Amino acid sequence: MPARPLDALATVTIVALSVSWGLNQVAIKAALPDIPPLIQGVIRSSGALAMLLAWCAMRRVPLLSRDGSLLPGLVTGLLFGVEFVMIYRGLLMTSASRGTIFLYTAPLFVALGGSFFLPGERLGRLQWLGLVTAFVGVAVAIGVPHLLAPAAVAGAPAPAATLESTLAGDALLLVASVFWAATTLVVKGSRLVHVAPEKTLGYQLAVSIPILGLAALVFGETVAGVPRPAATGWLAYQTIWVVGITYGLWFTLVKHYSASRLSAFTFLTPLFGVLAGHVVLGDAIDWPFAVAAALVVAGLVLVNRPRRTGPAAGTAMPAKPAGTNESR
Repeated sequence: MPARPLDALATVTIVALSVSWGLNQVAIKAALPDIPPLIQGVIRSSGALAMLLAWCAMRRVPLLSRDGSLLPGLVTGLLFGVEFVMIYRGLLMTSASRGTIFLYTAPLFVALGGSFFLPGERLGRLQWLGLVTAFVGVAVAIGVPHLLAPAAVAGAPAPAATLESTLAGDALLLVASVFWAATTLVVKGSRLVHVAPEKTLGYQLAVSIPILGLAALVFGETVAGVPRPAATGWLAYQTIWVVGITYGLWFTLVKHYSASRLSAFTFLTPLFGVLAGHVVLGDAIDWPFAVAAALVVAGLVLVNRPRRTGPAAGTAMPAKPAGTNESR
């Protein structure tokens, strides 16, 4: 199915998702002192799966029909589960700032993979420039000087701040970004693009539960006591809103719109994460944030600029009509 360019509704929706996912990073950190990260993942996926099943029963969404989506569905579930194991473990070895930078290289891998594997997903030079510009904006927002100062995730045990452990954490986050991109590409390039988004999300939630649970056992995570109300509230936000609702909205967008352009908007997530950290945790916002915002907006404008081609240099042809798939 051809992907449409982003319209106003899709743009507003993906920005709202970016805000939600940015706050989600604060929610994870706020709950960590009471609930270890992988256990958080098990609870989030289990609770969201229960919500999804109830929704599908109420709306009579077919989840068990034979539609050829089983194999790609299991693959996306495996990718999803392993991705989050890598994220959580990587953040224990590298700083949150470094981890965020490496994780949000995922749109670059989506664009690169889409250029090779998805018909119509090729990016022009301006689109590539836009992706790079937005990535530079993310780096500035996080604070490049802070990348040199390793820091542990709040509430988690901090390993020795050695170069080896930092590089190992960086590598895990970078591989996690590849898994994230691969998930998007599998959804876009398989039978999953033709099934209900609830079913796509269901595959990932169901398969990720045993993966995250096994990882929690392997790494010896336990809950020491009854979590405080604040931690429970942050976990509920992650489970009900972020995983239970926004992920389904994301796959609905991926099904109908250009995947490269959608993924480019995920560059906004760490920016909103910085803002959420300021509002919720009292983190300071200085001039690099304003510069970063300008760079990200400029990058998104370039990524969403229609690509023009011509039979000869200097001769521009009209942009392709809506419904063609220039980028994601």
